[in-house]
Amino acid sequence: MVSYRRFPTTEVAVGDIRIGAEHPIVLQSMTTSDTMDTEAVVRECIHIYEAGGELVRLTTPSVKEARHLAVIATRLKELGYLIPLVADVHFTPNAAEIAAGIVEKVRINPGNYAEKKHKLQKEYTEASYQQALSEIEEKLLPFIQVSKEHQTAVRIGTNHGSLSDRIVNRFGDTPRGMVESAMEFIRIFAKHDFHNLIISMKASNPLIMIQAYRLLVATMIEEGYAYPLHLGVTEAGDGEDGRVKSAIGIGTLLEDGIGDTIRVSLTEAAHKEIPVAKKIADRYSQKKVSPYSNYELYYNPYEYSRRKSVLIHNIGADKVPVIIHDLSSLESLKRSHLFSIGYQYSVPLDKWEISDQACDYIYTGEKTIDFELPGTLQVIQDFNAWLSKGKHPTHLPLLDIKTYLSDKEKELGSTNFFVSIKHDEIKYLQQINSFESQNRLVFLFEPHPEFPVYSSRLFFSELTNYKLENPVVLSSINQQTEYETYRIHTSIDFGALLIDGFGDGLWINNIAIPLRERNANAFSILQATRTRISQTEYISCPSCGRTLFDLQKTTAKIKQATQHLKGIKIGIMGCIVNGPGEMADADYGYVGSGPGKINLYKAKEIVKRNVPSQNAVEELITLIKENGDWREPR
Repeated sequence: MVSYRRFPTTEVAVGDIRIGAEHPIVLQSMTTSDTMDTEAVVRECIHIYEAGGELVRLTTPSVKEARHLAVIATRLKELGYLIPLVADVHFTPNAAEIAAGIVEKVRINPGNYAEKKHKLQKEYTEASYQQALSEIEEKLLPFIQVSKEHQTAVRIGTNHGSLSDRIVNRFGDTPRGMVESAMEFIRIFAKHDFHNLIISMKASNPLIMIQAYRLLVATMIEEGYAYPLHLGVTEAGDGEDGRVKSAIGIGTLLEDGIGDTIRVSLTEAAHKEIPVAKKIADRYSQKKVSPYSNYELYYNPYEYSRRKSVLIHNIGADKVPVIIHDLSSLESLKRSHLFSIGYQYSVPLDKWEISDQACDYIYTGEKTIDFELPGTLQVIQDFNAWLSKGKHPTHLPLLDIKTYLSDKEKELGSTNFFVSIKHDEIKYLQQINSFESQNRLVFLFEPHPEFPVYSSRLFFSELTNYKLENPVVLSSINQQTEYETYRIHTSIDFGALLIDGFGDGLWINNIAIPLRERNANAFSILQATRTRISQTEYISCPSCGRTLFDLQKTTAKIKQATQHLKGIKIGIMGCIVNGPGEMADADYGYVGSGPGKINLYKAKEIVKRNVPSQNAVEELITLIKENGDWREPR
């Protein structure tokens, strides 16, 4: 899409809250305390509500917790808080049936609600497949009946990695499998005239999550459904990474007009999720219609494929996206300015040390660098300054599109160069093919300040129309002065495009944000979109009443020990429900198996069972070493 239009879903009531249709995006979170600890759960509910949360979800692993929801609901009402509650149920249909008579909404997971696990190699004939569906329907009927009677909303919540073996057998552990898992349940509920449904397609990988939701919407439209959608990147982690992942996953879909309620899953206190969710949702509270009309879709939104581009210098083709920092506003350029963007200078050794998060270019405007640069760092300079100062051999010139199309183009010689083009200058693209120097040109695209994603999509569409395969560096127009808002908006603006295969580099130019933070955010965006891996990735759950250890402290300890392992993915899961399934693509896993006990995984296989928690981090390091993935910190 190049213009905003919200997918018109039906309205669903969750207590006094309305979700879908034209209602504002609803924010929610989940308690981390044991559901049987009434006062702790009530405190968390109140903290979430006072932070701006409108729904609160509670883990409900058994009948005991399901019945106790009534105690919690009564206590909240006694304190004057009419907060709709959501029961989170896995594996136990009878708990869901009880909860449906107490709370306003119940979440069930099709992957583990009504099917026993089988060996993956089991073959399903069409007859046996349909028989399994009949058995699922039979198990769902009591729950549907109770939910109807009490007008309880139901979330059909599919998670990547916890699909049933039957679905994986036929569709694979894929977005298509996620969609079909949900659609099977949707069809059963609709067959029995139950439509108070909300659907979710969660994954820890934003790319998979986005593809699944898009495919779900297309499938629902095809079959005549329009249920509201709950968005979230599950097990996103904490800090910078958790916020960036969530902003990319949720924000990209909201840009598509998809999403009616959201939860940001952070490995932090539950109420801290709400301000992040609010900053994402607020961007779409009064979304204006863009000045761009829709165009024929020229790429597949359900599968990742990077836009084809030629290699110019070290940008484009199969090279990882570059990062360019705008330092032109600095009065004078010094070595110390590079310390915040991945470079350190050793005076005794008289050499530069380069980190895994070192940027690739700096833009200096009219200035020329007069000190020795690190070997991997290159300079972009204004065209007129580059000409007047002798065409510095290590500096690349930047021209605006009108200057390039004038006779100034002849003065470039044989050098590679950058051409800036604004959103309202796209019409000039039709002239590019007539220039011989076009095969040395890298575009720097400056999007519309109000519609950065839509104007960028239109630009790439026009590049396709004119058969231009030049690399494109995406420019940030985000001039937010508060870092949290900057981080979220920039993650959406860049992430939504990278997810669809667009962009060969990022140009960062907000001088209101400290350079170190800008650099960290840029690399986090590339990491979250899996377009450039520069650090360890942690897939950690946000904790809940099922968690069997202190997740925040343990995550911090594991990070401290392993954060130097570039390219390794480590899953940190509080219990078996969110264990091997939700860390489906992790290289190593740390999963609670019982009080004070940890199971360690290599990929999806348990390799060490019931390790005492006080030794588990050291045992994880040993496991990484045994598999040859360890390196000592520098």
